[in-house]
Amino acid sequence: MKLIIGNKAYSSWSLRGWLACKQSALPFEEAVVPLFDADWDQRRQGDEFAPSSGKVPVLWDGEVVVWDSLAIVEYLNEKSGGDKFWPQDAAARAMARSMAAEMHSGFGALRRECPMNIRQAFPPREQKPEVLADLQRIMELWAQARARFGGDGDFLFGAFGAADIMYAPVCTRIVTWSLPVARFAPAYIDAVLHHPFLQDWIAAAQEEEWVIEQYETPVRI
Repeated sequence: MKLIIGNKAYSSWSLRGWLACKQSALPFEEAVVPLFDADWDQRRQGDEFAPSSGKVPVLWDGEVVVWDSLAIVEYLNEKSGGDKFWPQDAAARAMARSMAAEMHSGFGALRRECPMNIRQAFPPREQKPEVLADLQRIMELWAQARARFGGDGDFLFGAFGAADIMYAPVCTRIVTWSLPVARFAPAYIDAVLHHPFLQDWIAAAQEEEWVIEQYETPVRI
């Protein structure tokens, strides 16, 4: 398999696709392409990007192509035996899938106002009400998952899985932007960011030479 991803410092959807590949335990190669550089517009018109209309991540498995992070999770879940991504309990699995889908389609204010930048840690600042509302909803979801299904594990549903993969970029955003969180949340965020997969990604992001200036300076409200 070949996974095409964007800059590890900035690309949240690439992080999700990459974590899914790592979680599957299947062999894959990665191809990192710098987003928005001088060759970006031409590169994204190539055949490898055609199915996704130039978006990352894109997973190629022979002639099979999957280009959406949540679809990549589901594809790799099937390919790896169906036991590495979602909880075995039916109620927990239903909640995990609902949370992953809500992350996939929602929280636009948080995405827009607090883009992922793993290499930065900005001081706290006033956030728009829409961002705070997104954070409150995320805290509610995390709290419900931990209370109902977290058990003795460190992650949302005990063991690291698809829900944690989908919310991993939120954990990085919270640290980067010094966002306010519920009292229980730092322990979960710490567990995610210290997972071996995340540690490998963060280390690689620190080594990247590419800089996207628009993500390096906080926008004033």
